[in-house]
Amino acid sequence: MNNVNLIGRLTKAPELKQTASNTSVLTGTLAVNRTFKNQNGEREADFINIVAWRQTADIIAQYCGKGSQIGITGRIQTRNYENQQGQRVYVTEVVAEHVDLLDSKNDNQQGKSSGYNQQPQQNGYMQQGNSFGNSNPMDISDSDLPF
Repeated sequence: MNNVNLIGRLTKAPELKQTASNTSVLTGTLAVNRTFKNQNGEREADFINIVAWRQTADIIAQYCGKGSQIGITGRIQTRNYENQQGQRVYVTEVVAEHVDLLDSKNDNQQGKSSGYNQQPQQNGYMQQGNSFGNSNPMDISDSDLPF
């Protein structure tokens, strides 16, 4: 199974191009925060190359810019090519097959809501509500963990 889910921010405006057959292809880099902190107490980020095709590419290009937060579902792809110096270059990237816009291009440029919000996809999980919302936080120490 090759399935990837990421939430992060675009590091720069994504680049939209058209293939010879007029198919949209978009490339960019997504900064994804790690779930843990380093020795200095800071969160580090991984910078993951993404590519999107057709309508997904058009949507990202239209509504997202540098700093936009997006969620993507896709797959890892590896490819290689020979550069101008004759060296073999290997690329690993995530092909975005579905995108959730968590804020818009204007949100980042103006620092406020732009009026465009893509409604989250309604599914059984979202309609059931948050069953953990009414519970109290748990106090767990490191010695309670089995690892």
